[in-house]
Amino acid sequence: MNTAAAPAAPAKDFLSILDLQTDGLSRLLDVAAQLKAERRLANDAPTVNALRGAHVGMLFEKPSLRTRSTFEIAVRELGGHPLDVPAQFADGSREPLEDVARNLERWIKALVVRTYAHDKLATFASSAPTLHVINALSDQEHPCQALADMMTVREHWDGCHGRTLAYVGDGNNVAASLAHAAPQLGISVHVATPAGYQLPARVIEEAMRGATGGARVRTFTDPREAAAGADAIYTDVWTSMGKEIEAAQRRRIFKPYQVNSALMAAAAPGALFMHCLPAHRGEEVTAEVFESPVSVVFDQAENRLHTQKALLLTLLA
Repeated sequence: MNTAAAPAAPAKDFLSILDLQTDGLSRLLDVAAQLKAERRLANDAPTVNALRGAHVGMLFEKPSLRTRSTFEIAVRELGGHPLDVPAQFADGSREPLEDVARNLERWIKALVVRTYAHDKLATFASSAPTLHVINALSDQEHPCQALADMMTVREHWDGCHGRTLAYVGDGNNVAASLAHAAPQLGISVHVATPAGYQLPARVIEEAMRGATGGARVRTFTDPREAAAGADAIYTDVWTSMGKEIEAAQRRRIFKPYQVNSALMAAAAPGALFMHCLPAHRGEEVTAEVFESPVSVVFDQAENRLHTQKALLLTLLA
């Protein structure tokens, strides 16, 4: 692949799916598919030196298996060098976040941040005009996960326009980024949540502004109604990191939202099961569904690598 063919950078930073230009998501996914095909070439891949000499910082306040591993591998496979930035520098107590960002931009090309408060990402991005900041998860959005999710459905479906993806569970950061991404590909999103755990109205309004092909974002409280006829059912843990004190209460509230064989039966024949992982079998999803032939959860995990390589090329190459 000629790196010049990578899509034009959406903005200096990638804090949200909304930072992508018109058609930017589709073009980025096209690049990711090509990178995935070329990975077998190893050191003979056309992009093996695309980030030669570039250092990319990794600042992770939250634990991570998939995000950390795939970003580090992506940087190395593009010829760059990942740099571990200790999590203590994200709390702003030793020195202001603005100063951390202005120091880092003198040494590195990009900073991948996995944090609790989305505002920290905005502070890093606004304080360092030449430093590319990437949202590897915040309390509001998880756009890198949504990139992999969209790549996965494109691989499994013969066309995305007119499809429906049902998200069942907590209206959290994963749900928000899904709502932002899927309608851009013509996929309608049904979000089923208990009262008090809905997606913010702002997210739905933002999602509809980028929708194509008549795609819509609809909200439900009945998971079976949301799942009816859907081409995929997606769920996430009921208790996200940082909310562990609510775990017992959430298990009671979300119990009717478990993805099980009965809920999958309400969807279209052959509907995919999706999860961003880690999964708690017996809570948000049964082991039977998680291990079933329609489960694509490890395809989603694998595609984190390819979409994040495409994102790095988009921003940096």
